[in-house]
Amino acid sequence: MIPALEDYLERLGKLHADIRSTIEGLPQEALDWVPGPGANSLCALAVHVAGAERYWIGDVVGRDPSHRDRPAEFRAHGLDAATLITHLADALDHSHRVLEGLMLVELEEERISSRDGRRVRVAWALAQALSHTAEHLGQMQLTRQLWDQRQNP
Repeated sequence: MIPALEDYLERLGKLHADIRSTIEGLPQEALDWVPGPGANSLCALAVHVAGAERYWIGDVVGRDPSHRDRPAEFRAHGLDAATLITHLADALDHSHRVLEGLMLVELEEERISSRDGRRVRVAWALAQALSHTAEHLGQMQLTRQLWDQRQNP
């Protein structure tokens, strides 16, 4: 594997570990709680992160269609922490498999986003997946903090 992609996967794995520690041990009520209008639950965010990662790395970079239903990700509820963690782990495992076979020259290749038809470089799609995961991790951490404060005023 390309050393830069080993570093990439290490960073992506760290983000996943942080998500895992954010949702582990929470009751179902906390995972489905929405902190306010326009916000998402931890459950929906975890499902969305897994779906988006699978899309950008699997569908776009790896050309392996997932048949993702993005709107359904935000309706997700009722999934316990163990199920969410498994869902995220499955996405990360798939990302590992895709990136193990990626060649350095492919980082400059263009792929077509099936979502909107635009052309993006493989390197851009990888950056998008990483930054998107980090963005939603931050939202999840804030949601967790709000939940904890709500429980222990």
